[in-house]
Amino acid sequence: MAAELAVTLEFNGGAELLFDKIKRHEIKLPLSQQWNIQHLIMWIKDNMLKERPELFVQGETVRPGILVLVNDADWELMGDLSYEIQNGDTITFISTLHGG
Repeated sequence: MAAELAVTLEFNGGAELLFDKIKRHEIKLPLSQQWNIQHLIMWIKDNMLKERPELFVQGETVRPGILVLVNDADWELMGDLSYEIQNGDTITFISTLHGG
């Protein structure tokens, strides 16, 4: 068993602007805990978010207007925040909010 969980994170629809304008990140999460989407969102907030966290998180989840896909499937079909992240997963965050 690997000591890390390899995950690809993608940020689109403007969400990438909060992450140094980088759309794709290959990350490794320590296997010292079980990782679900809720833990991942808090980890992203603490370790990756460069500015304006209020545009990405609200409480313990993503703010309304951000679509979350797990391996190209809507996270609602996968269990939302409780989905247990698997090695090799691609998790995509797409902002549907557009300012004027």
